[in-house]
Amino acid sequence: MPLTFRKSFRILPGVRLNINKKSWSITTGRKNGPRHTRSSTGRRTTSMDLPGPFGWRRTTRSRRTSG
Repeated sequence: MPLTFRKSFRILPGVRLNINKKSWSITTGRKNGPRHTRSSTGRRTTSMDLPGPFGWRRTTRSRRTSG
């Protein structure tokens, strides 16, 4: 099994700094309600726990590259 590196630090209430081997990200939001994540690679994610059997929903946008 490969080893992975991931560390999460709580900076302020509702704000987390997440670090892994290739990038870092900032997550804002709490357990209830939407959470917004912005990554150093340009990825933006919004996730939210939904009530009942629906579980959770996630929407992701990637950074567009021009060229």
